[in-house]
Amino acid sequence: MLLARHGRLRRSNRRRRSIVLIGALLIASIIALLLATVAFTGQQVLMSQCSLQDLRRLSHGENSFLYMNNGQLLGVVPSATNRQPLPLDQISPSLPEATVAIEDARFWQHGALDYRGILRALYQDVSHGQVVQGGSTITQELVRNLFIGDPQRTLSRKIKEACLSLKFFQKHTRKQILTDYLNEVFYGNHAYGAQAAARTYFSKPASKLTLVQAALLAGLPQAPSVYDPITNPRAALVRRNEVLQAMWKNGYISASKLRSATRKKLQLRPGHLYSELHQPSFFGWATQELANRFGHRQVALGGLKVTTTLDPRLQGLALHAVSSVLHTPTDPAAAIVAIDPQTGDVKAMVNYLPSGRTMQFNLATQAHRSTGSSFKPITLATALSENDSLYSTFYGPPEIYITDPACSTNNGPWDVHNFADETAGTMNLLDATANSVNTIFAQLISKVGVKNVVAMAHNLGITEPSGVRSPYFKPVCAITLGSVGFTPLEMTDVYATFASGGIHHDPQAFETVKGPSGNVIPEGNKGTRRVLSANVAAELTYALQGVVQHGTGTAAALGSRPVAGKTGTAENFQDAWFCGYVPQLATCVWVGYPKGEIPLTDVEGVYQVAGGTLPAEIWHDFMDPAVAKLPIKAFPTPDLNGGTLINGDGTYSYSQYPTTTSG
Repeated sequence: MLLARHGRLRRSNRRRRSIVLIGALLIASIIALLLATVAFTGQQVLMSQCSLQDLRRLSHGENSFLYMNNGQLLGVVPSATNRQPLPLDQISPSLPEATVAIEDARFWQHGALDYRGILRALYQDVSHGQVVQGGSTITQELVRNLFIGDPQRTLSRKIKEACLSLKFFQKHTRKQILTDYLNEVFYGNHAYGAQAAARTYFSKPASKLTLVQAALLAGLPQAPSVYDPITNPRAALVRRNEVLQAMWKNGYISASKLRSATRKKLQLRPGHLYSELHQPSFFGWATQELANRFGHRQVALGGLKVTTTLDPRLQGLALHAVSSVLHTPTDPAAAIVAIDPQTGDVKAMVNYLPSGRTMQFNLATQAHRSTGSSFKPITLATALSENDSLYSTFYGPPEIYITDPACSTNNGPWDVHNFADETAGTMNLLDATANSVNTIFAQLISKVGVKNVVAMAHNLGITEPSGVRSPYFKPVCAITLGSVGFTPLEMTDVYATFASGGIHHDPQAFETVKGPSGNVIPEGNKGTRRVLSANVAAELTYALQGVVQHGTGTAAALGSRPVAGKTGTAENFQDAWFCGYVPQLATCVWVGYPKGEIPLTDVEGVYQVAGGTLPAEIWHDFMDPAVAKLPIKAFPTPDLNGGTLINGDGTYSYSQYPTTTSG
């Protein structure tokens, strides 16, 4: 019984195979008949079956490449597939030779279709009782990749493919067709085209492929997963040697080269070009800016060559500065951002964890942390813009109650204290800024109005919306003391506006962006606008120089080079800042624990970390070498309405009032 059933099953399988074979032969015969008709009676009938004008190329996508401003690769923005087109003269000659030898040996002799090859393939299929050999030319394969994308072997698809191939061949040379093919064909492992394949399997450009490497690649398109050299090296070796045999048979290599090449190993060196990132924090921000400024569709299409503003020398100096100060694994994290005030170009962006652990979170662009007194210059800028004078005097008691209803807290007056409840006495805004007197700046924001200060913050570079829409930026009077959290990038943007003389430039991630054809894509408006008058900016800078010369930020001084800046220390020492600038570069340093608002105590010998301690030290250690080769420039001298503050040495005189050490 079992043997009889087995016999019936075998006969049934033979019948099914016969039906499949008859169907395949019938289709092949019809195709052969049609192609023979074309060959002998002309191609007009077949060419009437399609139109190139009605078709659009299938998009395989291209990777976009981001470079630092010295040309060093920063990272790759991948498309769905890895692809990096090249002209033929930038591809090793062995690859087109190997490709022609194994895929279409008569490529340089026949036209779009190879009728001899079609009949030979038909004979092989009939002889073996199944489809074992295709008759497609490189032109047909290219047309299928470019326009059709349908892998099924149906009669209608083959007719359409043949028709399009004939028309495509009329408009392109064989060299152009081979170049397009080598840039479009799929080599496996997400690699489309010769360059992506060379990078993926050998970590080298396509121009540097050796004979055996080119032969390996040429053998992959027929069955990329079957011959995958990474997962199936034995099958890949056999296939590579088949390609080498075809190259010898077609006269591309000698017998001695064949013997030598077939004895060699695969020479694989899988690459990480499309996954490896340098400076991941800046790269992540830059790719986001790329989509914001040029549109998600442009980025999705890919093929962009982007030169970013990142300066590798300054980036290295920033990392060295912070790691030299915070080097114990339990130390807090830090972020540094540096911006060219004249352009808005972001020159350095560092996120640092002493433990060495990498973070998905970008502290420089995403961490909204209390700014402490580093926000006070925004309030001062508002007052100066409303024609208040740096000579305006205020009394700075150790504690003050602000009764302005706009500043009320819990339905009562706003209770403000100086650091350690120290009295500041009566002083002008120059000294109040240099010594960061809380009770005076509380009176100042009450005078100019919190809404005006919020508007000024947005004009200077704070992008976070205020009010109920924001979990961070609440329009309360306490913002002048740094109760609201902003990112290091935003705060650096603010200080860069001060350094530029009151002209705001949106932070820039790119110097140039080129499209797939090499043309520069215009970026449009870069967000440049004047937000402070030149004199107000000069007055503000004048006041901030006092912070470094004799106030809370003396650790940031750069010898004879003029420096303006401001310290910032959040409540309970939970965040510490120093933001400052010279005319050519603005930089902010933030120090804090990323996992929460944890007091910065007992860090590298500092009992309580204020803005004038470790952040100012890091700022100094970065800026000192960063600007060492730049000319020493003086800040603009403000018109102080007849004041007599300027000394002969370019500094100014200070009041001898008691001071406070608030950050």
